Amino acid sequence: MMKKFINVHVHNKIYLWLVGIILTWFIAAFLVLPNVNILYTTFFADGAFSLEPFQKLISSKRAMNSLLNSFILGITLVITVNITGVFLVLVTDYFAIKGAKILRLVYFTTMIYGGLILVSGYQFIYGNSGFLTTALVKIFPTMNPDWFVGYPAVVFVMTFACTTNHIIFLSNAIKSIDYQIVEAAKNMGASPWQILIKVVLPVLRPVLTTLSVLLFASGLGAMSAPLIVGGKDFQTISPMILTFANSMSSRDLAALLAIFLGVSQIALLYFITRAEKKGFYMSVSKVKTRIEKQKIENKATNFIVHFFAYVLFAIYVLPIMTVIIFSFTDTYSISTGTLSWEHFTLDNYIKILTDASSYEPFVISIIYSGLTAIIVVAAMLFIARIIHKYNNKLTTSLEYSFHIPWLIPGILMALGLIITYDKPMPILGNIVLTGTLSLLLIAYVIEKIPFTLRILKAAYYSFDSSLEDAAKNLGAGSFYTFVRVILPIVLPTTLAILALNFNSLLADYDLTVFLYHPLYQPLGIVIRNNTDPTASIDAKAMNFVYSVILMAISAVVIYFIYGRGSKKKNIL
Repeated sequence: MMKKFINVHVHNKIYLWLVGIILTWFIAAFLVLPNVNILYTTFFADGAFSLEPFQKLISSKRAMNSLLNSFILGITLVITVNITGVFLVLVTDYFAIKGAKILRLVYFTTMIYGGLILVSGYQFIYGNSGFLTTALVKIFPTMNPDWFVGYPAVVFVMTFACTTNHIIFLSNAIKSIDYQIVEAAKNMGASPWQILIKVVLPVLRPVLTTLSVLLFASGLGAMSAPLIVGGKDFQTISPMILTFANSMSSRDLAALLAIFLGVSQIALLYFITRAEKKGFYMSVSKVKTRIEKQKIENKATNFIVHFFAYVLFAIYVLPIMTVIIFSFTDTYSISTGTLSWEHFTLDNYIKILTDASSYEPFVISIIYSGLTAIIVVAAMLFIARIIHKYNNKLTTSLEYSFHIPWLIPGILMALGLIITYDKPMPILGNIVLTGTLSLLLIAYVIEKIPFTLRILKAAYYSFDSSLEDAAKNLGAGSFYTFVRVILPIVLPTTLAILALNFNSLLADYDLTVFLYHPLYQPLGIVIRNNTDPTASIDAKAMNFVYSVILMAISAVVIYFIYGRGSKKKNIL
């Protein structure tokens, strides 16, 4: 018996050492080396430290303008999105507004309609040949059709695209208010305005602090909106990095701008962590009495709030309805921005199913997204189990190492991979990855590691360890115990993360544009190309169909995670 125990112990030790070696190699090859190498190649291009890249950056008017524009956009979004987000939450969860359920449903559409497809939808409505612009030009012939471009256009799009976190997290904060406090304030003679300012908003302030930092980071790293509607006069850091990266002579500028983004992101994460330690994220109130919606007694105020609530309703619903409707029209309707029953057709959807050039990008994206979701979930399911089971300095170091992708923007990671593996490297057996199909898959996996690991680790800590002990006492082996006892408990969370990872990569552009293979273009690249003013009408028609299909997939995923599934089990 003792001999068997010793053999099992030795076997487990060898197994753990082997796993440790593999994980150390992966961390060194893909998380550490590319980031160190991009720093080295930027500042030690000739083998000696040089500040020439900084001088080159300062002398580049385009680069400096992009830095300034990014800061302006970040600061602007903190103001505009917070104002809009707080108003949305008050309308749906605090004030008694007619049609609040419909409003809430529409305000939530950013969860299924975002990123590149959202920007392209806004462009189709408000762009120089957009549906609304075309109609306005007919009414006002002297109107400039290129009005929706530059800083105002980018701010408009991103203001209404970035309210998802407000709807989710601020709503929870509102619901955490003890209604007895509101009643007490009323009994003391406080006006509705005083209650809102002194009772409600203090509850929202901790969450708003975090959201403000995240909004500033979103403005700094914005890609899709500045790229599509920013025009020549308002380009931010990310589109400029893409421009510089396409030229070998200015790749050092791209690297330096990406490093700046990375440093900014680390500083912002440090701010959030420091705020957390100071207690920003502690619950303000344990709910004793569920908050009741407040009726706005003043008729004028009530009308104004309802008016703006439905103005926002129109802004949110118009792009989605327009995209859905025009996806069923022919090229004439799309090119002229007009609707007529005789021009409705299913040809666009039939083309997606029958034309290889139309459905190929979807297939490529599904393969990439599916493989990424399966690989990263399977790997992190295993690694999170090790971290949970063997809580020591080595596993802690392992966990911190796998959070490196959270410290750096995706653009910096992409450039690091390109620069590092565009030549043979001993750590990979002298294999060149740049220009291959595998590099994008590797980048996708790296990007999804931190989120997946964190959620799965929390899932492991949520189950009762006495169940595992009971299985072992009954003679079950470690693998059998994991498959039959532990896995079924964490499976709902695992499937939810699998779906989220798959969904988030289907139309990815920011990372994909740097690493995709030219002969195998994923959906995000095709959608971006189809938004170009020189793109054909057929290409724009395909964009509508792609958008509708992506929205349908996203809606199913959201329902699976937050709808039916969350009622049965606590998934996330």
